[in-house]
Amino acid sequence: MEKTAKLVVNGKSYELPLVVGTEGEIALDISYLRSETGLITLDPGYANTGSCKSCITFMDGEKGILRYRGYPVEQLAEYSSFRETAYLLINGELPLENELNRFSVMLNDHSLVHEDMHHFFQNFPRRAHPMGILSSMVNALRAFYPEIPERSEEEEINITFTRLLSKVRTMAAMSYKISRGHKIVYPRHDLSYCANFLNMMFDSPVKPYVIDEDLVDALNVFWILHADHEQNCSTAAVRLVGSARVNLYAAISAGICALWGPLHGGANQSVVEMLQEIHDSGGNPAPFIARAKDRDDPFRLMGFGHRVYKTYDPRARIMEKTCNRVLKKLKIHDPLLDIAKRLEEVAVKDAYFIDHDLYPNVDFYSGIVLRAMGIPLNMFPVMFAIGRLPGWISQWKESMEDPKWKLHRPRQVYTGLQERDYVPLNKRG
Repeated sequence: MEKTAKLVVNGKSYELPLVVGTEGEIALDISYLRSETGLITLDPGYANTGSCKSCITFMDGEKGILRYRGYPVEQLAEYSSFRETAYLLINGELPLENELNRFSVMLNDHSLVHEDMHHFFQNFPRRAHPMGILSSMVNALRAFYPEIPERSEEEEINITFTRLLSKVRTMAAMSYKISRGHKIVYPRHDLSYCANFLNMMFDSPVKPYVIDEDLVDALNVFWILHADHEQNCSTAAVRLVGSARVNLYAAISAGICALWGPLHGGANQSVVEMLQEIHDSGGNPAPFIARAKDRDDPFRLMGFGHRVYKTYDPRARIMEKTCNRVLKKLKIHDPLLDIAKRLEEVAVKDAYFIDHDLYPNVDFYSGIVLRAMGIPLNMFPVMFAIGRLPGWISQWKESMEDPKWKLHRPRQVYTGLQERDYVPLNKRG
């Protein structure tokens, strides 16, 4: 028997179905609320609204759980690679050896970027933000790589997925090299996905880049932890734009733009900027903590709290271990990490932070890891975007295959003026 909830409006009762997820989540299905009652719901920020059913990522904010296709993110970060995790998210299962090898070959085959695209990169203003460049270039990919009618739809889609995963990584490194006025480094067939990126970023004719497997592993972990995160702002943007049945490049470009903001993909950059501000002011975090607790002060401690997690972000624990490992290996003493640790010590004990669920999140340590690896500050959101690509692609794919697909079209509660007559210009006064 179907479980329902009863809604009573002006004395009249309505039965609304309850939808139960595989992890026990319960949702109130209001699909027919307006047609049956004339009412809509109001939920600013969509904090209580489920926009879809999904079998990709499970999060429990109260318990600090994150799983991709059922696999705990802790296990994937320890045992998997970003390439394998991307395959898992997009295809639903971990690959067999021959499937992973075939996927790797496809990533290698599609890693080069059309030479004519170099001219686009060259003509962006030098001060242009890499995220703006990346979103534009992803949109441009559609023109350079149109669909080929001879291919089956499934083959075309799989090639598009692989092309994006491979070329976005290449384009990100290209944009960095061009911004520095340096010679572009092409991808190498003998390097792994993450090693290739680091080599394209830092290799030069005067100082060949030496691959450090510990840094490759750190980048793998960083990208795995960012690969998907349920219906966040940028993923919701990809699904919303994709619901208009636009091409995948356009939907991914929308996701990149959404990720650009300081409260989403730009948060790790904001964390480092905040730590630097504390360092430059003498290194004492106490005044900044006091400001964060002052309701009349707009200042906020970046890297603390999360829209969903009401406990410690599980990704933050993994990123902290990775951070310590990278700094130890590189023999780097980063004063910003010392400040970060002092901030964390306060946050986990202070009643204000505990009462407001302000625990360190993944951005708190990821920025220091990227900084130690030599990634420029303005490239931090781009690094996030590369990591989130598999999630965006898998979410877009799932929405396209949904038999109950609908064009996303939220409602509103109008609070403007009621109808009034037009007044000619010479009679207004």
